[in-house]
Amino acid sequence: MENQSQHDPRLARTLVLDELFDLTLYHTLRDISGPELQPTLDELISIEAKHLMFWQSFFNITVSTLDPVRRFRLWLMIQACKLFGQTAVHLVLEAIEVYGIRKYLSLWEQYKDGPLGAAVRDILEDEFKHEDTIVNRLTERKINPDRIRNIFLGLNDGLVEILGAVNGFFAAFAQTSLVLIAGLTTAVAGSLSMAAGAYVALSSENEIRQTQRGKKRFLGEDRGPVEVKEPAITSAFIVGGSYFAGAAVPILPVLFGAKNSLVSVITAGVVIILVSMILAFLSGMKVRKRILTNLIIIAGAVGITYGIGILVRTLFGVSL
Repeated sequence: MENQSQHDPRLARTLVLDELFDLTLYHTLRDISGPELQPTLDELISIEAKHLMFWQSFFNITVSTLDPVRRFRLWLMIQACKLFGQTAVHLVLEAIEVYGIRKYLSLWEQYKDGPLGAAVRDILEDEFKHEDTIVNRLTERKINPDRIRNIFLGLNDGLVEILGAVNGFFAAFAQTSLVLIAGLTTAVAGSLSMAAGAYVALSSENEIRQTQRGKKRFLGEDRGPVEVKEPAITSAFIVGGSYFAGAAVPILPVLFGAKNSLVSVITAGVVIILVSMILAFLSGMKVRKRILTNLIIIAGAVGITYGIGILVRTLFGVSL
């Protein structure tokens, strides 16, 4: 076994802390969950306990308490699960699984030619063969992760796009009422466009899938279960509605009397951080990377649209 000094101590501590976090999370979820979830959580606890012992032995370190950041993250997850019940538990379990697989795949790619790569490979095989199967068995027919992600992606798009529009309208117009009318009009048009786009895309996808399934049936190759997809009209309403909900974030301060775009920018910034955290968690991305990306996008949108508004006002003499 390779000496721990040959590894980055921070990496070693991170891997051990991550497994300790998962184990603590599963124990806590078991305490607050009903009898339906407890057997599954018992299986996950057994797997995570084995992973924790493995990494502690591999790196020859022992960690018994979580750091403050992970303790706060654990508290947030538990509160969300208490508030939203089993649906939140299912989402948390799936997100933890996605994050773990992506993390270990990245590590395996980096260290696959050494002892650490072999160790990561063993963990990944355990993830794929056991933990992933357990989580999928639990979450199937319970939640629709694609729907959840689409909701938050729609919120994100509507918020960023309409924030840019409101900011540009404030630069071009002097009257708040005009900014409100223009912002609402743009939000409605955008939500209808997003809904229509989702409907057309999903309808086309369903038609292609039906054609391929018909071909397989004709050839006698289709013996698997029928995959149930959400109707295109339902997805269209979800996408359009979530877009409009996101668009409402920068518009509401104007509705309640804001005289410039500063309040909208601050409100949108706070909400975008929360949405980014949820999206990053559900998709297994790094939270800081997602937040930074969205804040950069917001800053760019605010700067560009404000400049365009000033330019339009100057060139065309808009002074309403």
